[in-house]
Formats: sequence, structure tokens, C-alpha cells
Amino acid sequence: MLRPSIFGEDLFDDWFAFPDFRDLDRTERKLYGRHADRMMKTDVHEHDDHYEVDIDLPGFKKEEITLELNNGYLIVSANKGLDKDEKDKKGKLIRQERYSGSMQRSFYVGENITEEEIKASFKHGVLNLTLPKKEKEKLPEKKQILIEG
Repeated sequence: MLRPSIFGEDLFDDWFAFPDFRDLDRTERKLYGRHADRMMKTDVHEHDDHYEVDIDLPGFKKEEITLELNNGYLIVSANKGLDKDEKDKKGKLIRQERYSGSMQRSFYVGENITEEEIKASFKHGVLNLTLPKKEKEKLPEKKQILIEG
């Protein structure tokens, strides 16, 4: 007969196993929930003259996402809140599993890139960024200084 178990596969393994302390640091999980490691998943593709960055932001609207370029870092922020009026219209909230709050991620893109050169679009919960490739300013070659005398 199959019965659900509150223990693992083997009752004695649960009782006699060495304690696992990995779950003590749950500060991020409190904010983002059980699936915090899946937030803002990013893919970066390199092309000959530019980079393409795809960032998953499911459930967000375009108005809830901000992009900022600061000292060579591109900062992507998303902020999603719940309206109290919306809860009252839908009834009493008993369980909430969908994310609400804010998250942020930054990428170093170089100090030669300007805001006008970055192209952004948002479709179907995916933020697509196009960043141009730019050469770093070349430093002058090292030359030996001759000492007179």
C-alpha cells in the first residue's frame, strides 16, 4: 500500500543523517520566495559588432522596468507592487506565490558606451538589450626615457 510520507525515502536516513546547515541562510529566500535563484535569468550573445542580452522578467510590465547607465555599469531594475484596491476587488488573499517586490542586477558594459547607443525592447516577459562593441581607448606605447649625463 502506498502512503504519503512526511519523511524522505528512508526514515532512518532522516534520523541519523548529519545535519545540513545550508538552509540557515534564507535571507534572500524570504524576499524572493523559494525560487530566488531563477530571478532575472540572463543570456548574453556575442556578435561581430554588438552584444545581445536577454533578461527574463516574467509578470512585469514595461513601465515597471528601469535601465540606468552609471560609470560604465548598466543597472537593470524591476519593481512590482500590489495595490490594496486590487486585493479588495478580487477578494481576501489566502495564498500568494507570485512575486511582488523589487530586484536589481548590474552589468559592466564599459565607460565608452552612452545611453543613446543602447537599444532596448520588452516582449513576452523578456527584456532584450543590444549593446555595441567598442574598443577601449589605447594607451600610449611605453617608451623609454633617456637620461642625459
